[in-house]
Amino acid sequence: MMNAQTGLSQRQKAAVIVRLLLDDDEVVSLSRLDSDAQTMLAEEMAGMELIDRKTRDAVITEFCDRLESVGVTFPGNLDGTLAMLGGKLSEDSTDRLRRLAAMSGRGDPWQRVATLSKDNILTLANSESIEIVALMLSKLPVVRASDIFSALPRERARAVAQAMSMTGAVTPQALQRVGLILLQAADALPRPAIDTPAADRIGAILNFATADLRDEVLETLEKDDAGFAGGVRRAIFIFGHIPHRIETRDVPRIVREVEQPVLLRALSAPDPDDAAAAEFILTNLSQRMADGLREEMEGLGKVRARDIEDAKTEVIAAIRRLEEAGDLTLILPDDDDEEA
Repeated sequence: MMNAQTGLSQRQKAAVIVRLLLDDDEVVSLSRLDSDAQTMLAEEMAGMELIDRKTRDAVITEFCDRLESVGVTFPGNLDGTLAMLGGKLSEDSTDRLRRLAAMSGRGDPWQRVATLSKDNILTLANSESIEIVALMLSKLPVVRASDIFSALPRERARAVAQAMSMTGAVTPQALQRVGLILLQAADALPRPAIDTPAADRIGAILNFATADLRDEVLETLEKDDAGFAGGVRRAIFIFGHIPHRIETRDVPRIVREVEQPVLLRALSAPDPDDAAAAEFILTNLSQRMADGLREEMEGLGKVRARDIEDAKTEVIAAIRRLEEAGDLTLILPDDDDEEA
């Protein structure tokens, strides 16, 4: 039993504060402390029994006085610092800081491994030893590991699966070294100066080209590189693709993003694919709104082809803005789809 005393150590005082906070589950969380600090705190608490009210009040007063004297706090670790800085650092600077921390032993290399692109992880999975790949997949989030595993050649995938049965006996030190090996291998991979894949870039450009120019470019690409042309076709998203690439629930949201005169011109497109897209949009609006748009379309008269093309482009631009903002997700085209 501990009677009134003022000679408690700093660790014992910390144990008193934590004990007082334990009654409020929403306040206290020891998970942010490292393992050594958690162990020392538990050991101090295990060696203490009763603290009288006078000592308790003195510890609380000292704790509050210290809190009031604090001017500014820092996370005390790299991950917390990077989270605090948010997007104010460049991607290269953030990556370099994480790499230096991992190499110096101050950071977890697996956190950075998990942030590598799918292409880089897949390259490592196809080039590193089976045992290292098995450890890597064991440390990655399950969904990401499954995605990588499914992309491996069948024979290698079977070998990795067999090797994963031996990962349970790996020590933390060995796991740390494997993480560093993978980081070093990832750093040695060539880094493209432009992040966006070439097929996606060409596809985005062709989204806003005229139909005849788009068809001409795709025909030329098909002759030179059918595989690349297929990637470009999958990246292209034009007005006629709306019924196949847009969820019905997203149609009202898209319509709200487009000024009504522009929408009316786009819905008036005579091309069969465009007309099908227009009908898809109208069908997935309220009956009252759809009827109103149909009436206004009848009163448009003849619309210039150029104005229709511009209007369709504005609708696609609105859809792309919603996609970039995360407000909708385009349905991926099937390989067998005829993308024009």
